[in-house]
Amino acid sequence: MAKSRPTPSARLAPARPVRAARPRRTLLAAGASTFAATVMLVAGLFQFAEGLVTLVDGPTFLVSTLSYVFTFNATAWGWFHMVIGLGAAVAGAFIFTGNLVARSVGIALAVLSALANFLWLPAYPIWAVVVIGLDVVVIWALSTVDLGEL
Repeated sequence: MAKSRPTPSARLAPARPVRAARPRRTLLAAGASTFAATVMLVAGLFQFAEGLVTLVDGPTFLVSTLSYVFTFNATAWGWFHMVIGLGAAVAGAFIFTGNLVARSVGIALAVLSALANFLWLPAYPIWAVVVIGLDVVVIWALSTVDLGEL
């Protein structure tokens, strides 16, 4: 009885499937998405604390400006920062799961946070510019890659 020989294509087939290499840009965006989720979690908690301090000690906490177009009382600022901060922290925690809804909410909250900190510029200019810069990185990272795919 003659043995059958394997076909040439069967001899060259790999033993296990080869995974395609990920582009460097995707890995950079994945790292930025993880960074974005972490920043949203931590900055959301800080923004919540900032809002709480504004509620408790508003008039002495806020730097007053005489001729600023957007004026809000301390209670409004406090509640606004607390709601945005708590939402950002919760969204940041859920972004680690790769949830599309959490990413979408994270982008929306980052936009609101950037807007709130733009209005916060006269009171705390350096802190507001830093947070706006981080919000831009968060928006880019969350709109570039899905952590659930990695």
